[in-house]
Amino acid sequence: MSAPAARAETRPSASATRSGRGLVDLVFRARELSLVVALAVLVAVTAGVNGTFLSGQGIEDILLNTAILALLAVGQSMVVITRNLDLSVGSVVGLAAFVTGDLLARGGGVVTGALLGVAIGAACGLLNGLLVSFCRVPALVVTLGTLYVIQGVDHYVAHGRQINAVDLPPALLALGNGSVLGVPYLPLGTLVIMLVIGYYLRSYPSGREFYAIGSSPEAARLAGVPVRRRVLAGYLVSGCLAGLAGVFWLARFGTVVADSAHGWELLVVSAVVVGGVAITGGVGSVYGAALGALLLTTIGSALVVLRVNPFWQQAVTGALLLLAISVDRALALRVARLLRNRSRHG
Repeated sequence: MSAPAARAETRPSASATRSGRGLVDLVFRARELSLVVALAVLVAVTAGVNGTFLSGQGIEDILLNTAILALLAVGQSMVVITRNLDLSVGSVVGLAAFVTGDLLARGGGVVTGALLGVAIGAACGLLNGLLVSFCRVPALVVTLGTLYVIQGVDHYVAHGRQINAVDLPPALLALGNGSVLGVPYLPLGTLVIMLVIGYYLRSYPSGREFYAIGSSPEAARLAGVPVRRRVLAGYLVSGCLAGLAGVFWLARFGTVVADSAHGWELLVVSAVVVGGVAITGGVGSVYGAALGALLLTTIGSALVVLRVNPFWQQAVTGALLLLAISVDRALALRVARLLRNRSRHG
């Protein structure tokens, strides 16, 4: 038998490849559906114990609190899908929120302030992306280092000061507390951004390349994918959204200090992983990450309504994180086994 013929026999058929891709998509859509079911059960049980949980104000508070976390989770997803990590997002939120608030308190315009916040995030994301993609420094080391650097810059700029709501223009506060047709502005903004990024990742070849990088960076490189540019773009988007989240934070709470969003980086990673984005890269969606953020926020609100010790919120978040990682691993092994079987019999 000739070598080309042998290669043809061992190469998976096109139908098997398409079938394998469909299987992967089906499995991880089921993950997102399971989040919806878990969320519905949580809401139903909590509302059954305390009817005020589903009051208009209660729902609005959940949506507002989810908006910032979900926005950060969407940006983090683009990084995690490429098999990387961004631990600096919480510090970026704090820096962007304080610098933007300081500008607005001095008489700056809301649009100018928002652009400044996004620019700060973009600069931080660009720094992370350059160090990870072009200097090839491990993402964990880079973003842990920039986390502390950005925190130091934030404290230096703040000098112990605090931005208060009375110092901010009414237009910004209206953004954080206003609504259209009963839906707050901040969740609407996050929803639009999530839909745009989700559509891009799923529908454009350059978006699919993020998944190819996460599945196998070396194979993606051999296939001609610009790995460094895509990883840099992921960090840039994550930084921009973290800067925008800082503006959202300022609009939502009004009062800002130097360590705003301190510790949120781990909460964001938890939301992403719980939402079905594999920490090993190549799998997941921004929709699942946003659902993960909604689930974690709803759990926190439910525990408050049920008057449970806040410690248990952290314990439940940790348990969900461990469960999600275990499920991801089990699903990955199962899918790999099924794909091998289908390729062998294709």
